[in-house]
Amino acid sequence: MPNLPRVLVAIGLVLAAVAVPLPAHADSPCPEATVTVDTPAELGAALAVAVPGDVIHVADGIYANGWTASTPGTEAEPIWLCGGPGAVLADDGITSGYGLHLVGADWWHLYGFTVTNAQKGVIVDGSAHVTVEGLAVHGVGDEGIHLRTFTTDSLVTGNVVFDTGNRREKFGEGVYIGSSDANWGVLTGGQPDASDRNTVTGNTIYDVTAEAIDIKEGTSDGIVSGNSFDGSGQTEEGADSWVDVKGNGWLIIGNEGHDSLLDGFQTHHRNLTKNGLGNWGLNNTFTDNVADVQGPGRGFYVHDPATTGNVVYCGNTVTGALLGFANVACAP
Repeated sequence: MPNLPRVLVAIGLVLAAVAVPLPAHADSPCPEATVTVDTPAELGAALAVAVPGDVIHVADGIYANGWTASTPGTEAEPIWLCGGPGAVLADDGITSGYGLHLVGADWWHLYGFTVTNAQKGVIVDGSAHVTVEGLAVHGVGDEGIHLRTFTTDSLVTGNVVFDTGNRREKFGEGVYIGSSDANWGVLTGGQPDASDRNTVTGNTIYDVTAEAIDIKEGTSDGIVSGNSFDGSGQTEEGADSWVDVKGNGWLIIGNEGHDSLLDGFQTHHRNLTKNGLGNWGLNNTFTDNVADVQGPGRGFYVHDPATTGNVVYCGNTVTGALLGFANVACAP
């Protein structure tokens, strides 16, 4: 039985705080509902029988069970799951479970609701063309939003993610793309987690214990743009930058960050070619970002700069970084 008092406390701390910048919903993109749910049983049934073209509207209330969807939509008929901030999807506390888990659920569009009181917030596995939009994700034990296990061509946009890492600070990322090579044996049959061509844009991420955005080895050709980071909640176990890029060919453009324990943006080189698993942390581009670091490091730190082809453009702006703009010469 879910611990409803604990859920109520976690939710009330946020929804009662007028200073919290929850997503705006005045112009909701959700189509007209085909089904409206207002109890956990109804939500479970709607997710279980969803078919392409369904628009599931979640009424305000607390849905504390941990939720899974595994039916794919189509490009012509995506499946929508919509609700306002008062529609709260949760599990039974920060030590186990997912607030919402999509598995093989291509062409889903999540919009507007709150996810809280779970070990992990929103997890997307083995899916394509998923949109995670306008959610408030907070009060979780580990990461807020995670695309992994060959999840591709998906969009994380306009979300507010905060208060993560309550179970383990090291795992408290705001948005997490891919998976560590240490987990490929379990998640991807030992192969690189090619969670490719994903876009993370226009999100507000703060009070997270680890990186605001963590991009793992194995991923390629994504975009991180127009996000806002506040690193004042980072911990030494969790992170030393807002954005950590270990993938290849990512474009990091137009983001703004404030306060970091060390650096603003980092790349890390992971050469796994001796195991036949690729060479990672290569050919990433950083441009037009604003890094107000207020910390002891740099605006941009590039690991193995002579061999990785990462480019930091001079159009980035860096202030408050004790060691300066970057450890590489910027490109004009």
